[in-house]
Amino acid sequence: MKTKTLFLIAFLFFCGFPPAEAKRVATLDIGKGSATVSFLKGSAEILELGKGPWTSLKPNDALEEGDQVRTKEGAQMELLLADNSRLRFAGNSEFKVVRMEAGAPSVPRDVNVHVTLGKVWANVTKTIGAKGNFAVSSNTAVAGVRGTVYRMDVERDRSALVRVYDGTVHVTGGGKAVEAPKPIGPPTRILGPTPIPGPHKVSMEEWTVIIKAMQQVRIGADGVPEKPRDFTEQEDRDEWVEWNKARDREI
Repeated sequence: MKTKTLFLIAFLFFCGFPPAEAKRVATLDIGKGSATVSFLKGSAEILELGKGPWTSLKPNDALEEGDQVRTKEGAQMELLLADNSRLRFAGNSEFKVVRMEAGAPSVPRDVNVHVTLGKVWANVTKTIGAKGNFAVSSNTAVAGVRGTVYRMDVERDRSALVRVYDGTVHVTGGGKAVEAPKPIGPPTRILGPTPIPGPHKVSMEEWTVIIKAMQQVRIGADGVPEKPRDFTEQEDRDEWVEWNKARDREI
């Protein structure tokens, strides 16, 4: 498995660990084109570069472009990027690392993680120097940011939910317009042959929604978004959210 050693990072674990085990220190190897498993509770598997057999992931393992990952029931996993951004995944999540370029003062950041199922929480650092792209995508939408905290939930039917906790997120996508069936009328006389249009490209209706802190947008399985709205801390409260907020306070 891919592991390196660049710097020392200390972090706290407050999820079910007794005080004596709260502080731990781990040496993580984070290359510019990779992300490191900085926390893993439960089981997760990796398909390296999308090839070969699935193998178990371990803390300090590195993920690179092309790797596919799936977490098992009840798992919690955090990835640490070279720019100090974090991506966390709940159990029963599946994703692929599409792009993993952390960037530099003269090199734009380019990160894209494609989630096909499950929950992801992103804590994205602000870029220094050249602007770039940091996106979490699904089959129906792309949530792009520069420096913020947000989450995306992707369901089995391909619908998705994006909620923002800090900063601004641009959610983009597109869905095919579905034409309502026409009612059947009374019998009519059939005319002679008429020309039939040749093949033509079916366009996607592109859209962009901008949501800010404590706002959300739902995207249907057809790729069409609902109207964005505010959400409350009370309706958002669950173990997954509380765990992520606790991890964010440790950064």
